[in-house]
Amino acid sequence: MVTKSATKMATKRISDEQLVEIIEATIFVAGKPISKRHLKDTVLTELSVSMARINLAIEQIQIHYQTRGIRLVEVGSGFRFQACASLAPWLNNLWQERAPKYSRALLETLSLIAYRQPITRGEIEQVRGVTVGSTIIKSLLEREWIHVVGHKEVPGRPALYATTKQFLDYFSLTGLDNLPPLPKQQQSKIDQLLSDPSVRELSE
Repeated sequence: MVTKSATKMATKRISDEQLVEIIEATIFVAGKPISKRHLKDTVLTELSVSMARINLAIEQIQIHYQTRGIRLVEVGSGFRFQACASLAPWLNNLWQERAPKYSRALLETLSLIAYRQPITRGEIEQVRGVTVGSTIIKSLLEREWIHVVGHKEVPGRPALYATTKQFLDYFSLTGLDNLPPLPKQQQSKIDQLLSDPSVRELSE
C-alpha cells in the first residue's frame, strides 16, 4: 500500500534550473557514465520529473559547455563529462605514464568483433589469415571490451564474441552505428572470406 507521505514525496516539484543543477552535479560526481533512466530512478526518484524535462535539461547542459574546455557527451552506457579532444596535447602532460599501445593484431581482432559481431575466433582467423593468440582474446576480455554472448551451433560449439558498453564508453561511441563505415571493397572481402565453407572453427 502506498502511503500519503510516499505519494507526496513522489510528486515533489522542482524548477527547471534546479533540475539542471541536480543532473549536472550527478554526472559530475558519478565517476562513470550515467543514463537518463538511472537519473530518473535514483536522484530524481522522489521528484515529479518527466523524461522530456530530463532530455531538455541535458540539452541545456550540453549547450552551456559547448564553448568550454569540457563537454557533456553521450557514450554507450550514458552521459559523462570529458575534456575536448583538441586539448589532449596539453592535458597529456598531467600523466607521466604513456597511454598503453596496442598491437596491430589486437586492434584488428577488436575491429572484426566490433564490425561483424557476434563472431567466433575461427571466423576472425579466417579473415586475418593468421592464428589469433589466446592472449589477445584474454586481454580484450580482461579490459571488458568484449564478452561471450553465446556459442555457435557447429562441432566444438565455439564462443561467439561481441563488444560491450565499456567498449563504447572507451571509444566515446553512443552505439555501434557510430562506428566509421568500412570501405566497400574491404567489406566485400570480409563477406567473401566469412562465406567460405572451409572456415575452421576451434573449440574454446
